[in-house]
Amino acid sequence: MNRKGYGHQQLDMGISKLLAFTAFLLSIGSVSTHTIFQELYVNGLSQGRLNGIRVPNYNGPITDVTSNDVICNGRINPYHTPISTTVIKVAAGSQVSAGFHYTLTSKFRDNSDPIDPSHNDRNFVDARPLNLSKLYTVQCKGPLSHANRRHRIEMVQDHHDGLDSNGWAVQRLTKSQGKVSFTIPSCIPAGQYLLRVELIGKPFILLHKRIYPGAQFYMECAQLEITGGGNTSLAK
Repeated sequence: MNRKGYGHQQLDMGISKLLAFTAFLLSIGSVSTHTIFQELYVNGLSQGRLNGIRVPNYNGPITDVTSNDVICNGRINPYHTPISTTVIKVAAGSQVSAGFHYTLTSKFRDNSDPIDPSHNDRNFVDARPLNLSKLYTVQCKGPLSHANRRHRIEMVQDHHDGLDSNGWAVQRLTKSQGKVSFTIPSCIPAGQYLLRVELIGKPFILLHKRIYPGAQFYMECAQLEITGGGNTSLAK
């Protein structure tokens, strides 16, 4: 699947395969969706805050979909250093949860964590069918330890979550204390992956005026070693 801004983009880190969980949380309002994916849970067990994840210091957005920064952040929003070199082992078929916080120092008891309440209010008031979460599978060549910006990628959707009878994805994110959960497919081949988590905010005024750049992208990538699994070829 080639989508503008994603298909055949330059990747900031070399990988053999890449899983990308893309949570489209389009905030319909004059505010943004500032938050950072910074903690990974495997079958409910935390792997450590900032461990195995490349996170920026700032929770601001990427707005240029033609930029390489839209893949795993960085450059415009410099990574927090030292960048974790941990590769988290995850068995295929495991439940994985992405944990969000408003900033790198926020705690769940903070009023603005995981997302400032004003962002949710705007989304609820002006609710439209624009609030989705999706899981993409991406393949490219090169080991995780040999990172550079010359790898080309393609994304394939494996999972999505949007509006249902229980509300919007952004509401579920808040109710779950900043956790978004999904299952790593049991059929995918073993190997090194990146887990890419992205939130997308769309301010209300920009939506109506269709101004570019209008969408605001917030994304981070976790480094995984998938064990077990099958030999199903990833779709393109």
